[in-house]
Amino acid sequence: MNVSVGIIVGSKSDLAYAGEAIAVLEQLGIGHELRILSAHRTPAALEGYVAAAPERGIRTFITMAGHAAALPGVVAARTTLPDIGVPLPTSDLRGEDALFAIVQMPPGIPVATMAIGVPGARNAAWFAAAILGLADESVTAAIEEGRARMTRSVLQDDEGAGATI
Repeated sequence: MNVSVGIIVGSKSDLAYAGEAIAVLEQLGIGHELRILSAHRTPAALEGYVAAAPERGIRTFITMAGHAAALPGVVAARTTLPDIGVPLPTSDLRGEDALFAIVQMPPGIPVATMAIGVPGARNAAWFAAAILGLADESVTAAIEEGRARMTRSVLQDDEGAGATI
């Protein structure tokens, strides 16, 4: 499996959220790699990783951050590859600070911004798959099958009226 998605989190405490994205990517058969790199504490290592990523086959990034959420913006500033930011609810502001930091990027340095927390982590993986699917029909087929599984899951509940989550 070729590695196509680079997932970056700023600290070990963010790994559970990365796991949500990884589960979706694995379900879809999409190769990925995970790095713990901080925009503030390891800036040189982060820049080196982002610069070398295309040589390893990375085609898009998923970047997850809480608090000031500088990580997605720093990555976007260092590459032209798509960057999908996930704000994490790791501060007293429950991720709203991270959401605002990620979504308010200056023109020309975009970060696709997902929802806060677990739903955002999962959707970041689905969005990364959609980006990759533009050039890979097998990824598009995996997305379609994944959505069909979701549909069957909803329709196969006990009463046929839709599953509760």
